[in-house]
Amino acid sequence: MNLHQFRFVQEAARRNLNLTEAAKALHTSQPGVSKAIIELEEELGVEIFARHGKRLKRITEPGLHVLRSIELIMGEVSNLKRIGEQFSAQDNGTLSIATTHTQARYVLPLPVARLREAYPKVNVSLHQTTPDQVARMVIDEVAEIGMATESLADYPELVTLPCYEWQHVLVLPPGHALAQKERIAIEDIAHEPLITYHPSFTGRGKIDAAFAARRLQPRIALEAIDSDVIKTYVRLGLGIGIVAEMAMRDDPVGDLLVRPVGHLFGQSVARVAFKRGAYLRNFVYKFAELISDRLSRDLVARAMTGHVNDYEL
Repeated sequence: MNLHQFRFVQEAARRNLNLTEAAKALHTSQPGVSKAIIELEEELGVEIFARHGKRLKRITEPGLHVLRSIELIMGEVSNLKRIGEQFSAQDNGTLSIATTHTQARYVLPLPVARLREAYPKVNVSLHQTTPDQVARMVIDEVAEIGMATESLADYPELVTLPCYEWQHVLVLPPGHALAQKERIAIEDIAHEPLITYHPSFTGRGKIDAAFAARRLQPRIALEAIDSDVIKTYVRLGLGIGIVAEMAMRDDPVGDLLVRPVGHLFGQSVARVAFKRGAYLRNFVYKFAELISDRLSRDLVARAMTGHVNDYEL
């Protein structure tokens, strides 16, 4: 048996048993993938996949055990590569970060700048995407570290730790009637045209849940994934905005009124994620510490070995 066979089995499972798609992802031929899988099955003496003709139909029970072992083996292979990189080049390389727009735009610029000061030979590759894709990129080792508010804690393949709490704020054009209210109630904004995040981003689920709990149907005038886009449309008079508080810090224009609404939608928690069992290079630990003063190297290291599941903010 060899690593090529392991990769082919792993990719076939990831591609919903479609050998053509697996072959494309691995830049090889479909017959070559099929042959390698059959050879591994013959060597192991078990069927990894049940077949209908030449098509793979499902993963067998012994196949599930084989796949779990392959995941462990391939994870350790990746760790070996990182160990080699770590000790051959202690202070250079590429840090790949997967995150959402809000984190990339408003939270990470200063930590990235400070990392570059500490490790000037380290390049940073920043991937902005959906929270679910952030998790998938860390699991698939496209990124070494992920950061988002939603989804990360839902993946058992990841070690996740909370970084900081934040709340939503209401963004109002000057002169809006709600600006005069001392404490805004959810009924006050239920009939206003709202401009806020797409359902899969930046705590939108908490907004929807709060309206549903009061049996209210919000008037969503526009959804976006970008806080700057939301603010732009508020300025154009399309409605009032609900954004993450980070998006209003140091706002360069400063022409919008801001009212905290954490009492309506609760507190959200931004989390950082690493692939469970991965080997982390020195500058990955350093970057985690720069993101939050709660993330010490010791805490992250203990979490990666299964000794820390979470901690209080």
